Amino acid sequence: MREVVLDTETTGLTPKTGHRIVEIGCVELVNLVPTGNVYHVYINPQRDMPEEAFNVHGLSESFLRDKPLFEEIAEDFLEFVDGAQLVIHNAEFDMGFLNAELKLLNRAELANIAVDTVRMARKKFPGAHANLDALCRRFGIDNSAREKHGALLDAELLAEVYLELTGGRQPGLLLSGEEEAAKSEEAQVAKKVERSARAHAASPSELAAHAEFLEKIDDPIWRS
Repeated sequence: MREVVLDTETTGLTPKTGHRIVEIGCVELVNLVPTGNVYHVYINPQRDMPEEAFNVHGLSESFLRDKPLFEEIAEDFLEFVDGAQLVIHNAEFDMGFLNAELKLLNRAELANIAVDTVRMARKKFPGAHANLDALCRRFGIDNSAREKHGALLDAELLAEVYLELTGGRQPGLLLSGEEEAAKSEEAQVAKKVERSARAHAASPSELAAHAEFLEKIDDPIWRS
């Protein structure tokens, strides 16, 4: 199954008050294994950058001024996520912003199924903190490079968290090394004792030799 772990950075908390996306980061997984295929882009929001948002991700208005508009990257982004299940930390937030950007372009909303890792974490660890940093600490994932929020870095960290939440690092269907070795040894033994059926009857000389051998047996049970 193809999944895309996704994160965005924005100018604020809701698109309803005019806030926009400024960064998208995506990491591709196939059958819970990272493929190395990523999507990452900075976006010019065509507006100012509030101080509160800048303090979160460190993306300034001047840094973003020469970056592409969302309408310029929309097709590439949609192509990358096409057909994939999305994995998002607080999915409602990111999906709301992405669909708002698409609406501005008179395009349809995303049809992708979105898995919310915040809900997964709260269900698995009731009462515990479910933010990304807390989950990294819980699972022993190195997040020392996360001085500020960054869409691609956060997507990469979330991919590791997601694998832990789903048990993807130790799938139950996979055999341990010892089990694999034992099964391999059994297969080799079975292979050694396999014989094809004899394709022809015994020759006269073979029958005579057999009869001679039987005469040497004292009181055989078949003559009782």
